Amino acid sequence: MKYTVTIKKSAAKSLEALPTKAIRTSVTHAILSLTDNPRPHNCKKLKGKYSDLWRIRIGNYRVIYVIDDAIRIVDVQEVGDRKDIYD
Repeated sequence: MKYTVTIKKSAAKSLEALPTKAIRTSVTHAILSLTDNPRPHNCKKLKGKYSDLWRIRIGNYRVIYVIDDAIRIVDVQEVGDRKDIYD
């Protein structure tokens, strides 16, 4: 069954602010692929204060999201460079 992907407004702004069209395209493709599999092989469950979040890597960029299996929603919380994303 497919999941619905929602993107938080601030995450959408961050996605639009990525430096090049190629990076935006790669990250967008990765986000859309979460509809089929919200836990791809390169995902990781975060720990500590982020313990309810998951992340995927796209080069030096990260997508942080929440998975709700009960209602089949993937909610993208943050998109950004790895050096800035966990602040």
